[in-house]
Amino acid sequence: MNPRREESQDRAIVKIAAHLPDLIVYGEFSPERPSVDYFDGVLMFVDISGFTAMTEKFSTAMYMDRGAEQLVEILNHYISAIVEKVLIFGGDILKFAGDALLALWKVERRQLKNIITVVIKCSLEIHGLFETQESEEGLDIRVKIGLAAGHITMLVFGDETRNYFLVIGQAVDDVRRAQNMAQMNDVILSPNCWQLCDRSMIEIERIPDQRAVKVNFLKPPPTFNFDEFFTKCMSFMDYYPSGDHKNLLRLACILESDPELELSLQKYVMESILKQIDDKQLRGYLSELRPVTIMFVNLMFKDQDKAEVIGSAIQDACVHINSVLRVFRGQINKVFMFDKGCSFLCVFGFPGEKAPDEVTHALESAVDIFDFCSQVHKIHTVSIGVASGIVFCGIVGHSVRHEYTVIGQKVNIAARMMMYYPGIVTCDSVTYNSSNLPAYFFKELPKKVMKGVADSGPVYQCLGLNEKVMFGMAYLICNRNEGYPLLGRDKEIKYFMCTMKEYLMSNCSRVLMYEGLPGYGKSQILVEIEYLAQGENHRTIAIALTKISFHQNFYTIQILMANVLGLDTCKHYKERQTNLQNKVKSLLDEKFHCLLNDIFHVQFPISREVSKMSTMRKQKHLETLFMKILEQTVKEERIIFIIDEGQFIDSASWTFMEKLIRSVPIFIIMSLSPFMPCAAASAIMKNRNTTYITLGAMQPKDIRNKVCLDLSVTGIPKELDIYLAEGSCGIPLYCEELLKNLDHHRVLVFQTMESEEKTNVTWNNLFKNFAKPTEDLKIFTLGFEEGNEEVCNLASGVRLKNLSPPASLKEISLVQLDSMSLSHQMLVRCAAITGLTFTTELLFEILPCWNMKMMISALATLVESKVFGCFRNGKELRLALKQNTASFEVNYRSLSLKPTEGMARGEEEDHRELESQVIEYHIIRFCKPMMQKTAYELWLKDQKKAMHLKCARFLEENAHRCDHCRSGDFIPFHHFTVDIRLNTLDLDTIRKMAKSHGFRTEEEITSSRMEISKRSEMFSENLSSEEIREKILRFLDIIITKMRTPEEDIIPLESCQCEEILELVIMPLAHHFLALGENNKALYYFLEISSAYLILGDNYMAYIYLNEGERLLKTLRKEKSWSKTFESAAFYTLKGQVCFNMGQMVIAKKMLRKALKLLNRVFPSNLISLFLQTHVEKNRNFHYVNQNQQAQESSPPGKKRLAQLYQQTTCFSLLWQICSLNYFFHYKYYSHLAAMMQVNTAMETQDDFQIVKAYLDYSLYHHLAGYQGVWFKYEVMAMEKIFNLPLKLESIEITTYVADKLGYIKLLMGYLDLAIDLGSRAHKMWSLLRNPNKHCLVLCWLCKSLFLKSRNKQLIQVLGWLWDLSIAEEHIFSKAFFYFICLDIMLYSGFVYRSFDECLDFIYQNEDNKILKFQSGMLLGLYSCTAIWYARLQEWDTFHIFSNKAKNLMSRRTPTALYYIGMSRYMEGQVLYLQKQIEEQSETAQDSGVELLKNLESLIAQNTTGPVFYPRLYHLMAYVCILIGDGQNCDLFLNTALQLCETQGNVLEKCWMNMSKEWWYSSSEFTEDQWLQTILNLPSWEKVVSGKVNMQDVQRNKFLMRVNILDNPF
Repeated sequence: MNPRREESQDRAIVKIAAHLPDLIVYGEFSPERPSVDYFDGVLMFVDISGFTAMTEKFSTAMYMDRGAEQLVEILNHYISAIVEKVLIFGGDILKFAGDALLALWKVERRQLKNIITVVIKCSLEIHGLFETQESEEGLDIRVKIGLAAGHITMLVFGDETRNYFLVIGQAVDDVRRAQNMAQMNDVILSPNCWQLCDRSMIEIERIPDQRAVKVNFLKPPPTFNFDEFFTKCMSFMDYYPSGDHKNLLRLACILESDPELELSLQKYVMESILKQIDDKQLRGYLSELRPVTIMFVNLMFKDQDKAEVIGSAIQDACVHINSVLRVFRGQINKVFMFDKGCSFLCVFGFPGEKAPDEVTHALESAVDIFDFCSQVHKIHTVSIGVASGIVFCGIVGHSVRHEYTVIGQKVNIAARMMMYYPGIVTCDSVTYNSSNLPAYFFKELPKKVMKGVADSGPVYQCLGLNEKVMFGMAYLICNRNEGYPLLGRDKEIKYFMCTMKEYLMSNCSRVLMYEGLPGYGKSQILVEIEYLAQGENHRTIAIALTKISFHQNFYTIQILMANVLGLDTCKHYKERQTNLQNKVKSLLDEKFHCLLNDIFHVQFPISREVSKMSTMRKQKHLETLFMKILEQTVKEERIIFIIDEGQFIDSASWTFMEKLIRSVPIFIIMSLSPFMPCAAASAIMKNRNTTYITLGAMQPKDIRNKVCLDLSVTGIPKELDIYLAEGSCGIPLYCEELLKNLDHHRVLVFQTMESEEKTNVTWNNLFKNFAKPTEDLKIFTLGFEEGNEEVCNLASGVRLKNLSPPASLKEISLVQLDSMSLSHQMLVRCAAITGLTFTTELLFEILPCWNMKMMISALATLVESKVFGCFRNGKELRLALKQNTASFEVNYRSLSLKPTEGMARGEEEDHRELESQVIEYHIIRFCKPMMQKTAYELWLKDQKKAMHLKCARFLEENAHRCDHCRSGDFIPFHHFTVDIRLNTLDLDTIRKMAKSHGFRTEEEITSSRMEISKRSEMFSENLSSEEIREKILRFLDIIITKMRTPEEDIIPLESCQCEEILELVIMPLAHHFLALGENNKALYYFLEISSAYLILGDNYMAYIYLNEGERLLKTLRKEKSWSKTFESAAFYTLKGQVCFNMGQMVIAKKMLRKALKLLNRVFPSNLISLFLQTHVEKNRNFHYVNQNQQAQESSPPGKKRLAQLYQQTTCFSLLWQICSLNYFFHYKYYSHLAAMMQVNTAMETQDDFQIVKAYLDYSLYHHLAGYQGVWFKYEVMAMEKIFNLPLKLESIEITTYVADKLGYIKLLMGYLDLAIDLGSRAHKMWSLLRNPNKHCLVLCWLCKSLFLKSRNKQLIQVLGWLWDLSIAEEHIFSKAFFYFICLDIMLYSGFVYRSFDECLDFIYQNEDNKILKFQSGMLLGLYSCTAIWYARLQEWDTFHIFSNKAKNLMSRRTPTALYYIGMSRYMEGQVLYLQKQIEEQSETAQDSGVELLKNLESLIAQNTTGPVFYPRLYHLMAYVCILIGDGQNCDLFLNTALQLCETQGNVLEKCWMNMSKEWWYSSSEFTEDQWLQTILNLPSWEKVVSGKVNMQDVQRNKFLMRVNILDNPF
C-alpha cells in the first residue's frame, strides 16, 4: 500500500464514511427533517444463514478463549467477501441488518435493464463464494438473495444530534418478499425486476402461484463480452472508481478532509463509534459478546405508500424515541422499512453505555414509546418486543464498508415477538425475571410458534408502569425455609435482637437500617427478622417495594395504613369503605371521608369543603388523621414495620416517617441499597434512635455451607470451594450465579461418597478430598443414610480458572466499567492482563503513555471505589483473602456533627492519603475476580499477546528466589538446563546469577582451598561423647554471639520473601507464557511453582500446579531434547515429594524411580542388582570420604550436571526413608543403599549444605537401624564440616540447619536433654536469620522435648513464642502444633493452658485446611488426642467420630516423628476402647486385645519408630496385657518402659507409669467419674505459676487406666 493511501485511511472522515453508504456520503439533502428524495435503482437483499446459531454457540462457551474476536473473524471472513463482490460490481451497501445486508445500484430508469444483468451476475458469483469454501466452526453458511428494481424513495429524518435514513417504496417491499421466497442458494427476481430485465440473458424457473421468478443462470449470446458490457454499465454509476482509482473498492476511501462534511456525516453514526474513532486506545473495544437489552419498535401506518405522509409520523416517532433512550443510555442502532412497517432496533447496554437497572429502563422506555407513538397521527399499530441476553455487538463488514450491528438469538426473539404479538409491548422471560418490577405489571401470553425461534420460553405483555396498585401486592413474599437457615448473618440478627429488646422495654421509636449492594441477601435477613419479630402485644407489617413505588406519592404509608386499618384483606371497595367508616368515624368528620378516596380507592361522596381544598391541605389533613390512628393503635399493640428495598420509599413517605418516629413509638426495620437520601431520609439516618448497619460479605465458610445446602450434598471439591469463595467475594447472589453457570455447562457431577478405605489411591485421586460444611450446619445436610452420602465433584478436564463469567455477573462488571472515565477503563483493562494480583511497577510498565503521577492518582480513585484493594505485602494480602469484610455500624449522627467547612479540603487530603498508601503498599488486587475476567475479555487477541509479552519481559528479571534465599531457582540450577529467557543476559547478570547458585570466582576457590588445607582435626579420637557434646554446644554459642554482633554484618535485613515472589512473579509468569502459547516456558514456571509450594509446606497447591504442568508436558514430550528430559525428571521428583508428604509411599517410590531413570541413575529393583550396586556405591563412598581433600581440589561439576545431582539427592533422601518403612527384612538393604547413594551424590556436588544434609540423613538411618559407631562417625563428620566453614551467611544457615536437624534426631532417639540444648540454640539462630518457617518448626520440636521432660515453665514460654510466631506469620502448621501440645498438656501434664473447647473449635474450623489436610501426621494427632479425651469421659459416640477420622489417616504412613506421635495417640484410644469392650464382656474383646498387642509390638520393631516413643508404646502394651490377663508380660513391659524413661530422662511418662503401676497393683476400687472429676479440677497455668496449686498435686492429675478383669493376674 502506498504511503498516501495509508495516510488517507487514517483520516477521521474516511473512517466515518466507512460506516455509511455512498448515498449518504455523496448525497445532498435538504436540512429540513424529514426530507425526501426520489430515484430509480436495483436493490439486492442478501440473507446469510448460520451466524445466529454460531453467536449462540460462542456466547454460551465455557472458556474465556472463545470470545468475540473469533466470532468477528469468522463473520467478517464471509461478510467481507460478499461486500467486496457488491462493491466490485458497482453496488452501494445501504445497510447491514445483523447477518443480512441491503445493497443499491442507483441509476437512471433507462439503465435498469443492463444493471439488473450486472446485479444478477454479482448475485451468482456471491453464491459461488460459498460452494467451494469449507465451513469453519461446524457452520453451514448459505445465502438467499432477493432482487428488485424500480422507483425508490429515500427518507432522511432525525433530531439535532442524530440523523437516520430509510429507503421506502414498492421496490423495497418487493426485495424483501423476493428474499423471503428464496431457498438456500437461490436468486429471486421480484415481478417488477423480471419485467424490467433483459430476459434474453437469463434462464429462469417459475415459482408456483407467484409472479416472482427464480434465476437459474445467465445465458449470454456467444459473441457477448461481459467485461466490455460491465465497463459500459459502470460508466453510468456516479461513484464507481475508475481511471487512477480503478484499484480502489470505494472512492470514499480517499475522501479529503472536509470539516463541514465530516460534521454532517457524524450525525449518522452512533456516538460510541465516534468515540472509538477519536480514541485510538479503544481500538477493538466495541466488538464483544455482551449482555444487552434489545428493543424492537414497529410502526404500521394507515397509508404506507406515501412517503410525504408517513415521513412526518416517522420523524415525530424518531425524535421521541431518541429523547426517551437518551435518558436511559439506550441507542437506536438501525431503522428498517419493509412491507410490515418501519422498525427501530434499539439497544440498551452498548459498550460504554451500560447502566444499572437496564432491563427496567428498557421496559419503562418501551411503555413510554408505545403510549406516545400510539397517539401519533397516521400510525395505525405500535408493536414492541423486548428481550435480554448475550448478543454479538460489533463491527461487521469490510474494511472500506462496515457497520456496527448486533447479532444473536435475542435479537431474533425481540423481532419475532414484535411481529407475532402486534399492538402491545411484549418481553421474554429473562427480561421479566430481571426487571425488578412487580408481577402484576405483566401478563403471560399464549405461546406462538415463531419463525426462526426454536424455543422463546414464556412471553409476557408489559401492562404498563402506571397501573393502580392493589392492596396486598407489596408484601414481603420471600418464603422462609425451616430447612435452610440464614447463613453467616448472626451479627446482623444480633443487632435486631438488641434493638428489639430496647424498643419493647422503652417508650421510644427505634429504626434499624441495613444497607447493602444488590445480591448481599438483604431480603433474606428481613424474612428472618419478620419470623423472629412475631410475638404477643405487637403487630408485624412487612412490605417489599419496587422502583415504581418511588414514583407513587405516599405509597409506603398507604400500604402501612391499609394494613393497620385492616383494608389489605378486603375483596371489594365497598367492604373497604365500610371498614374505613367504622375505623375513622370517631377521628374524622364524615364530610372529610372523601379525602380517603384516592389513597384507598374508595368512593365516599365528595363534600363541598373538600372540593375547595388545595392538594397540600388535603395531604396535611390525611397525615394528621394517620398520625392519630397510629397513636391510638400503638396504645393497644406495638407496631414493627419492615420495609424491603427502602431506597424506593417516596419522599412524602420519608417525610411522614420522620415525623412519625418523633411522635409515636414504632419500630421500623428496613433494607436498602446505597442511594441519595432526601432531607427527611437524612434526618432519620441521623436520629439518635437509628442504628445504621452497612452489610458486609459472607465469610468463605458460610459460602461453602450455602453451596452444600443449595446442591444438597455433604461435600464439594476443594478446588470448587476456592473458586466459589474467591469468585463470589462472599456475595450470595454471585455464588448462586456462578453455581448456575457451572450447572449450565454441566461441570458439576454428583456421586455417592466413597470411604477412604475403599478408594484405590492413584496420583489422579490423591487429593480427591471434599470441603465439608461446618459442624453447626451438618443437621441440615445429614439427610443421607450412613455410607450413602452424596457429594459434588467436577467433570474431568474442567479448568475452573479459565471459565468465562456468567452473563449476569459480567453485566454487573460492565455497568461499573462503563461508569468510569475512558482513562480509568484503560487502566482497569491493562490491569486485567496482569492477572488478579499485580504490582504498581508492573502496571506502570504496560500502561501506554502514562506517567507515574497519573497512574497513582487513578489507582487511588479506583481503590476508593472498591475496584481494587491495595496491600503492603503478600502476608497482608493472604490474610485479607481469608476473611471478607464484615458488617459494621455507621453513626451518621456523629458524622453530621463534624464541621462542614473544609469538607472539600478533607476529600482532597483523603485522596492524597490514598495515593501515598498506593505508593507504599504497591501490591494491588482486583476486589472482584469477575471484573478482571470481564475486562480481560474486552481485549483483542493480538493486543492481549503484546501485553502478555510486555508483562513477561518485565517479570522475568525477578523470577527467582528472594535475596534472603540467595536468588536461586526453586528447583536448584533449573534455568541452566532450559533456555527459557526472553531478555538477553549481560555479563554482570550472568555473574550475579552464577554467584546466587553458589559458583565462585577463581580467587574465592583458591582462598577456600587455603582455608581447607589449614584445617585441624576438630574432634580427636580420644574425646568422650560428653566432651564432644560440650564442644558442639560451645561452638554454637560462639556462632550465636557473632550473629548478634552488629560489626559482623552477616544477618539478613529482612525475612524470606519467596512466597510473595511466588504469588506476584512466578505464578503470573506461567499464565503469561500460557497465554502466549509458549508451553515450554509455562511448564518451566509451573514446575518452579510446585517446588516453591513444597518448600512452603503446601502439598495441595503443589499438586494443582503439577497437574497444570502435566498437561503441558504431554504436548512437549514429542521433542527429545535434554531440557525436556530434565523437566520430566523434575516433574516426577516433585510428584514423589508430594506423595511422600501425603504418606502415599507406593506411588512416591514409583515416581522417584522414574525420576532417577530419567536422570541416568537407576535404582535397583532386584536383589542381584541391589548387591552389585551396593558394592559399587561402597567403593565410591570410600573414595569420597577418605580422599575428601582431592575431591575438593577437582573442578566442580558443570551447571547442568549440578541440576541433575540435586534432583538425585532429593530422590535418594526420600527413597531410603520409604524403604525403611517396609516390614520385609531385605528392604533394609535397599534403604541402606539409597542413603549411601545420597551421600555419594551429595559429595559429587561439592556443595557443603548437600554434603552436611546427606551426612545427617545417613546418621539418622544408622541411628534408627541401631548402628552406633556409624551414626556417630557421620554426625562428627557433619560437625567437622561446619567447624571449618567461613563465617558467612550461607555457612551460618548450614550450621543452624545442623543444630536444628541434630535436635530433631536426638528427640527421636530419646536424648531429650541434648535435644533441648540443640533445639534452643537452633531457635535462637533461626530467629536471628529471620526464617519464620524453620523457626516455627524448631519451636514445635523443642515444645515436644520440654513436654516429655515436664519442664512446664520453659514449655509454656516456648509455646508462647510459637503462638506469637504462628499468628504473625499466619503459619497454620505451627498453630495446629500449638493446640496439639495444649491437648497433650490437659491429657498428661495435669493443668490447662488453652481450654479443650478452644482446641476443639480450632480442629473444626481447620480440618479442611489444605495444608493440614494434605500433610501426613498433624490431623492424625489432633483427632487421636480428641478421641482419647472422649474415651476417658466414656462418651463413646463422639470417640468413634474422631477415632474413625484418625483411622482414615492411618494409612498415610510417613517416617516422621509427627506421624508416630499421632500413631501412638491413636493406639492409646484403641486400648481405651478395648477396656470398654472387656467391661461389656464383648465376644471379640480377647481377639481385639491380641491384635492390638501385635500392632504395638510391630510398631516397636519397625526401624523408623524412634526410641522416644517406646515408653508410651510399652506402657500401652502393659495395659493391654493386664486387660487380657497376662500379668507376667504386663510386668515385663512396664519395667522396660520405666528403664527407658530413666535412660531418656522422660519425666512425664515415668510419673504416669509409676502411678499406673501403683494403681494396677493396689486393691483400691475404681470411681466411675474419676476422669470427669479430674478435668473439672484441672488448674489453669496461671494458678500453677502463681503458686496457688501444689506442683506435686498437678503431677498427680493423671488419667488412671482402670483394670476390670474378673481374676487378678497378680
